[in-house]
Amino acid sequence: MNTRTRRRMLTTAAVASVSALALAGCAGGTDSGDSGSADEKVTLTITTFGTFGYEELYEEYEDLNPNVTIEATNIDTGGNARTDAFTKIAAGSGLSDIVAIEEGWLGAIMDVSDTFVDLRDYGIEDRKDDWVDWKYDQGTDADGRVIGYGTDIGPTGICYNGPAFEAAGLPSDRESVAELLDGDWANYFEVGQEYTDTTGKAWYDHSGFVWNSMVNQLEEGYYTADGELNVEGNGELKERFELLGEATEGGQSAAQAAWDWNGGKSFVDGTFATFVCPGWMLGTIAGQLEAGGGDASTGWDFADVFPGGAANWGGAFLSVPETSEHKEAAAALADWLTQPEQQVKQSEAAGNFPSTVQAQEELAAAAAPNPLFNDAPTGAILAERAKGVVAQFKGADDSVIQENVFGPALSGLDRGELNTQQAWDEAISLLNDLVG
Repeated sequence: MNTRTRRRMLTTAAVASVSALALAGCAGGTDSGDSGSADEKVTLTITTFGTFGYEELYEEYEDLNPNVTIEATNIDTGGNARTDAFTKIAAGSGLSDIVAIEEGWLGAIMDVSDTFVDLRDYGIEDRKDDWVDWKYDQGTDADGRVIGYGTDIGPTGICYNGPAFEAAGLPSDRESVAELLDGDWANYFEVGQEYTDTTGKAWYDHSGFVWNSMVNQLEEGYYTADGELNVEGNGELKERFELLGEATEGGQSAAQAAWDWNGGKSFVDGTFATFVCPGWMLGTIAGQLEAGGGDASTGWDFADVFPGGAANWGGAFLSVPETSEHKEAAAALADWLTQPEQQVKQSEAAGNFPSTVQAQEELAAAAAPNPLFNDAPTGAILAERAKGVVAQFKGADDSVIQENVFGPALSGLDRGELNTQQAWDEAISLLNDLVG
């Protein structure tokens, strides 16, 4: 690892920690040797984040492999997981045997990809055709080393509250909502202004998540495809920011804090009516409804539509650090967790959408109703939303720009402390301070 890269990692970790909570650490396994034998006892550690839906899969794997004990750590958000991972990479120790890496900070991981093993040494090339081609390519570094088993991808639809729509005189059945919101972002905000003017309530939870979705939809986001910063002077980005700013100034944002919806109550009490929903966010909503005292009767639904068309938000990989004492056993577990059969089970548990073609086809064909979302066939809807999705290139500081540059600026806009132009200027100032 060169000096420039290490210095940059330390700076990145410090920046991310501005908004991070205290994190739970996870030490590597202490058993000696590399469990290549079916009889050798081994303890494998794994760190994930958010809602992965792996709990029952861990138990199943341990039943299938009595010699393996899995010790799992789950960090609350991807941003905090980034801080945790880069702090440990910079220290040269402390990473789990398997580390989940989020798409938004994969670009930064690629700067230090030699921290992780080349999974070609453990047979991943035999599975290359399992995944949609861009997912496999994402996990491949500039030297052709494959460092991640793909877990999910993030095709995105609109979650909405049916009773809230009805209170505003808007249609609430899925097909009509899809028709109502079909079109560009201007149409989405136009309907939102009608809703807000009629009810006096917010249309979306906060500007940050909407902005992230708007940026992810562009062919090039915060970085060009060749890795150059792409924010200042980007007319398309500024135009979208102004569109969102006008809606937020019009009262459409509920000004919720990112990842904090009043203990889930904001999903229950009608604080906002719509929510941008990549597949993995369905699991987040389920957890929030439970925490806030809601259930299926609260009225959330999922529509096969997204402003502006196909978009991908998120997705993850399972990687094995070079520091693992059990690389072969860790690769075997990561491989098993990302097999199509397991990805279907993961989707059923967490609502996220698989990156393997076979699992996607199974969910689309099953069209199983999701009782928490008014029996919406969420897997089949996500399969439709995945059509045409290609993940955007994410540069080294992409997640820092989203969370620590645009995050504070949009929070100020949500709270009415900044107008749209002031919020943009604040973001550019933070960009220059934190990223350069």
